[in-house]
Amino acid sequence: MLNKPAGCLTTRSDERGRPTVMELVADLRDTIYPVGRLDLETEGLLLFTNDGDFAYRLLHPSHEVEKTYLVWVKGVPRDDAIQRLRQGVTISSGATAPAKIKRVKVSKDSASAKFEVVIHEGKKRQVRLMFKAVGHPVIRLKRVRIGNLRLGNLPSGQYRFLSPEEISELMLL
Repeated sequence: MLNKPAGCLTTRSDERGRPTVMELVADLRDTIYPVGRLDLETEGLLLFTNDGDFAYRLLHPSHEVEKTYLVWVKGVPRDDAIQRLRQGVTISSGATAPAKIKRVKVSKDSASAKFEVVIHEGKKRQVRLMFKAVGHPVIRLKRVRIGNLRLGNLPSGQYRFLSPEEISELMLL
């Protein structure tokens, strides 16, 4: 499990020389690859594996593995916008499944708000596009949970191995 920093590509290599997540796990000897991806500016929980079946279980929408994000947005969405997000909105790749949305905090000047968002899909830039669809662009996005696995206080740019118990729990999803 890696706490991916913003500004780091989720790819094995980049022809333009930009930093990749593989550089952060370069000391691992096994041939591993990221399970899914987080876009360039998204930070947080990213898993690695060498097991294709394991990756498929976590990624395929039919398994409905929940992913939780902390989302900071510009402005403060009204209740009707939040309800639209909960019911599913249309983005460039089609309609999103309903999402669990919880308002965590509103800035004192109401210039921004923080939300906890739980989805089970993984459409490209989904959370960013969902909030854009209701008129509130994302300022910061961080994945903090996949299934029962939580990022916790793992420092940005650092990784740790999963415990046997954590792996077993993920295999049951």
